Amino acid sequence: MQIKYLPACIIFALLIVLFFSVASPVQASVCRNLQGHQICIISIKRSAKNYWEYRAIVSVDGVKSPLEVYNCREQNKLEANGKIVPFADIDAGRLICRYFPKKS
Repeated sequence: MQIKYLPACIIFALLIVLFFSVASPVQASVCRNLQGHQICIISIKRSAKNYWEYRAIVSVDGVKSPLEVYNCREQNKLEANGKIVPFADIDAGRLICRYFPKKS
């Protein structure tokens, strides 16, 4: 009688193992505290042509900003409206340029 249910128990156990072994996709972000502000890099891409430039979406204290281009060589950023602004004291650009240093 117990042998009759053995294949069903094995299949059930395998289904449970498969269910818990598959990880669901999670969007991870890099967060750091900088002078009392929480800065999170939500998404980031390095420029293929200019290795010192990063296209990133960040959030500062939970407020998400649009896509901006951070220039680590010139220490400025190109905002979504086309305006070039130098990095401020509390700026995600400083975090990006420090966190992703230039590879030699």
